[in-house]
Amino acid sequence: LVGEAVAVLKGEVEGGAAGSDCDGFPSIEGLLDRYVAASGKVLVCPACFAARQLDEGALIGGATIGGTVPMWEWIGDEGATTFSY
Repeated sequence: LVGEAVAVLKGEVEGGAAGSDCDGFPSIEGLLDRYVAASGKVLVCPACFAARQLDEGALIGGATIGGTVPMWEWIGDEGATTFSY
């Protein structure tokens, strides 16, 4: 996660992660809960996190601070497909 997504997860943006993209779409909180319940991991951009002077102890479950090195370690030696929306 980068930029404002970090602040949203931290509850610094009004409504925190409880908002939704549009009517009929699952809430962001619900999507994150499902993702983490399925063993998903949330990698939070360290530069974005530090720039906002946030407290690491308040991260949501499944979230850790990590930049490109842990991401490349997770990807491994094979190619990877990314999905971002």
